[in-house]
Amino acid sequence: MQALVIKDAEVTDYPQICDLNEQHVQHTSAMDLSRLAQLAAWSCYFKVACTGTTVRAFLLAMDDRSAYPNENFAWFKQRYASFVYVDRIVVSSQTHGLKLGSRLYEDLIAYARTRAIRAVTCEYNIVPTNEPSQRFHGKFGFTEQGTQWLDEGKKCVSLQVLTL
Repeated sequence: MQALVIKDAEVTDYPQICDLNEQHVQHTSAMDLSRLAQLAAWSCYFKVACTGTTVRAFLLAMDDRSAYPNENFAWFKQRYASFVYVDRIVVSSQTHGLKLGSRLYEDLIAYARTRAIRAVTCEYNIVPTNEPSQRFHGKFGFTEQGTQWLDEGKKCVSLQVLTL
C-alpha cells in the first residue's frame, strides 16, 4: 500500500467520501453530495486519510461556533462553551487495523489544542449497539456525559466527551 497522507478534504474527494459513508451508513447517517457540501460548510475540521488518490478514511467536525442544526450537536452546545464535535468518522473496512481512525483523532486533538478548545465531543449508538465505536472512544479516554433517544425512539446514543 502507498504511503498514507492526512490532508484537508477537497471537493474532488467528495464522491469517494460519500461512497465510503454509504458503506458504513448503519453507524452514521446517509449523506449525498449535496448534504456533504452542507456539512463541509458548517465544519471547522474536515480531513481525509488517503493512499494515492484513494480516500481510506475521513473525519468531519464542527466547533461550538457552528450553526449546525443537529440534535446531538445542540446537546453539547447547551452544556459546553468550548468544544469540537465529531459529526462522523468513517474508515474503509479494507484498512481496518491500520489505525487510520486513531491517526485522524490524534490530528483532531492536536487541532483542538492549538486553538485552546477544551473538549472533543461525539456520540455513538448504544441502541442499536456500536461496540467498535465504544471501544475506540474508550481507548482515547472519552466518558459518557448523557444519553439521548433519537429517530422517534428507534435509536439511543451515548454522548461522549474527551476533556483536553
